[in-house]
Order: sequence, then structure tokens, then C-alpha cells
Amino acid sequence: MARDLRGFLKLLEERGQLRRISALVDPDLEIAEISNRMLQAGGPALLFENVKGSDHPVAINLMGTEERVCWAMNMEKPIELEELGKKLAMLQQPKPPKKVAQAVEFGKVLFDVLKAKPGRDFFPACQQVTIQGDDLDLGKIPMIRPYGEDAGKIITLGLVITKDCETGTPNVGVYRLQLQSRNTMTVHWLSVRGGARHLRKAAAKGQKLEVAIALGIDPLIIMAAATPIPVDLSEWLFAGLYGGSGVQLAKCKTVDLEVPADSEFVLEGTITPGEELPDGPFGDHMGYYGGVEDSPLIRFHCMTHRKDPIYLTTFSGRPPKEEAMLAIALNRIYTPILRQQVSEIVDFFLPMEALSYKAAIISIDKAYPGQARRAALAFWSALPQFTYTKFVIVVDKDINIRDPRQVVWAISSKVDPSRDVFILENTPFDTLDFASEKIGLGGRMGIDATTKIPPETDHEWGKPLESDPDVAAMVDRRWVEYGLGDLKLTEVNPNLFGYNIQ
Repeated sequence: MARDLRGFLKLLEERGQLRRISALVDPDLEIAEISNRMLQAGGPALLFENVKGSDHPVAINLMGTEERVCWAMNMEKPIELEELGKKLAMLQQPKPPKKVAQAVEFGKVLFDVLKAKPGRDFFPACQQVTIQGDDLDLGKIPMIRPYGEDAGKIITLGLVITKDCETGTPNVGVYRLQLQSRNTMTVHWLSVRGGARHLRKAAAKGQKLEVAIALGIDPLIIMAAATPIPVDLSEWLFAGLYGGSGVQLAKCKTVDLEVPADSEFVLEGTITPGEELPDGPFGDHMGYYGGVEDSPLIRFHCMTHRKDPIYLTTFSGRPPKEEAMLAIALNRIYTPILRQQVSEIVDFFLPMEALSYKAAIISIDKAYPGQARRAALAFWSALPQFTYTKFVIVVDKDINIRDPRQVVWAISSKVDPSRDVFILENTPFDTLDFASEKIGLGGRMGIDATTKIPPETDHEWGKPLESDPDVAAMVDRRWVEYGLGDLKLTEVNPNLFGYNIQ
């Protein structure tokens, strides 16, 4: 498969996971409505070939299932994501190998890093067409407006690339951009993000910040840019590790930045520090419209694109959405890294219905009193993306954390709220969370749903009910004999916080 958007679309079509729409559709609300219905049903990716007001097709819902996210990362099964997580964990906290086998394994990882080094393309496809000056009109890009009260058209899956003016280190992030005029957009990023830090540094030196936006890129690179793992590696190297080979980069036409050579569109511009316009409101991942914020204004002076470019987009909202599927995949990548950071954690799960980060369920191999509370506190500080997790539920290792019936049973049967619930008040918080009394400041709750041991309790715990193993084995053998062979009870679907019987 070619390492670009077109190669991935070809793969999806070959596997029956792409539907082409030739009917005329409107990028204002209609595309999002159609896509949302596909997402709710776990349907295929969509390629709209006849978009009102534009000559360019629109691709959406490409990563709307966990299976397709795996394909985007050159993998076939979700379990392979955990293998990738083990590599990243090894790079994050390398330890001297104690055995020859460990030394060999670490050597393989280092070799993977060497293979992942980005390359240079001097005749990039993304610069087959160049548009500058007065000819530049961003309105020709078929940006969508997902919801009726959204402030305008948006870019959602663009790589926003900036550079530190002191060190020259690039940052690659995925931020929302709002169309303001034919050659300007506002960018919405949190103050802690790399692009915002670069803008502050440029402002301190009295310089403009150069910006490049790469649109329609390999979905694998989107995954790399969305992975906030604290390893001292660039997003380009991450993408190379994810894909098994280096990303081909191209130097921009008018700014000193590099972009993926196979991008469908590239926008080049600058931000003048202090120049801002109101951005929003827009529907966000919490399931509500966000507020209006003054955000940095990007003035674009150059656009390049491939011949017959394809525009890739998505939108936020209450799950399921594409961003929730990406989070499920990242959950699997984080698991080995989290185990390395917090040794007592056996497994963890971020339910999609809890916005994939607001509630975490972790299981531990409990060995001493107070361990569940320690594990919850360690979880909050293990990785930056867990800072905004409101609820952490800790259960024993024999609980299937992906089965809501088992988790709710553990909470109901093992928790005394006066003893097992603890709250941290006034901690830094997600500004999009309207549940907090003070925007940007909120509380967190830990729930110890493990079996209690002295001195956590003064009485003996009841003996859990279990099937007789011999009888259970006999019933397994005779299941078909009972005439029940067509009724197969399956495990919980890990993509949904629900239970399926097939």
C-alpha cells in the first residue's frame, strides 16, 4: 500500500469499506449528517465525488471503526497496537538488558528507529499546482460545517506545522481551524500545545510565526500527531515507527517548514503575534457547542496541491465519532506504556461513551491496603493525556474492565462511599468541560472497587460465587447436545460499553 491518502482509500475500496457518493451534496451540514449516520451504524468510509461549490471530492469516516484505524497503521489486528506500545515503552524508559534476548529485542527497536528517519522528496506531489497572491481563495477547498449553530466552515484533520524560533525544532499538531476570509483562518489550540508555545517564543523576539497546514495526508501520520506520548522523538519519527519506514518530507515554497510530500493540499502562511479574531462556537467532543474565544489569525499567501486533490475531513461530537475510534486505538498503544509507569496496573480501559478520556477503569493485582488509591493517583500523573480524566475506577484483576456488568457489580458490591471514594478539589481541568463550576478548574474522583483487606476493613469478606469447574466443563462439552449450538454467548464488544449476544 502506498503511504498516502490515496493508497489508503484504495485499500478500503478493495476491502469493501469505501462507498462512493456521486449525488450532489452540500458541505454545509449535509455531509456531516450523512457521515454521522454511517458512524452510528459502524458503516463504511465515504467519498463524496460531487460537492456543491467545489471541484474537489471529500473523504470522511475513513477511521470510523477500530478495524480501519488498524489498517491505517499497517496492522490487521488490534493486539498489534499493544506490540507497538511495547516498543514505545522501551524507548521511553530504556533499561539495561539483563539477558541476551532483551539486548536483541532492544537492538531491533533501535533499528526500527533508524528505519523511521524521515526522507526528502525534491519533486513532491503536493506541489504539482501552486496558487499565490490574489489568486488564493481558501473557499475553493470544500470545508464542511457540521452543526447548525457552528460559526463557520472548519478544517479538522489538517496537520498544523510550526517551528521553535530558538531551537528550530518543529511541532506537528492537529488543531481546529475556522475559515475567516478568502485567505485567513483562526487556529484553536490550547496554551500548553506546541504551536502555542512557538507563538509565544516568536512574540518574545518580535517575529511572525511561520505556519504550514498539510491536508489530505496519510492517516497514519494523523495518528502520530495525535499521540501525546512524552518520548523525545519528533512526530515524523513517530509516524515512521508506526508505519515501518520514514515519512517523505518536502520543503515548503514560501516558509522554512517541511510537510509530507504526498499531502493533497498545503497552505503556507504566518501569524502576527497579537493578531486575533473570535473563533467559535463549534460542536465539540463533549457533545455541546463550545464557547467563543479570541484565537490567533493565520494569513495565508500560498497554497499548493496535487492534481485533482482529495479533501480529507471529520468532525467532533458525542461518541461514536472518528476521534473516539482513534482514542480506542491509542488506548491499546498506551497500555504497555502505562504498565511500565505504574507497575501494579494489569489493564486499563477508557470507555468511548465517557468521551474516551473522562472516565478510566483500571485493574490491579492487589497486594496491600491502600494500593487502589495509590494506583489512581499514579494514573492521573502517568501521561499528560490523563490529566483531564475525571473519574478513575479501580477494580481487581479478575474483573473484565470492558464488561460494564462486571464493573457495575464491583462498584455496587465492594464500595462503601464513605470509605472508598476520594475527591481531589480544584485541579487544572479541561476548559471544554461545562460541568466544572470554574472553567479550567475542577475536581476528580477516585473509586476503590477492589476487595478490601485489613486494615481497610475489620471483617472477613464474603466468598464469591463460582460455578463448579467440573460441571462447567461438562456443560461446555454437551452444549450442542442440548440443542443450543446456534446460541453462542460472546464476550463484550470492546468498542462499545455494552454487551452483545450473538
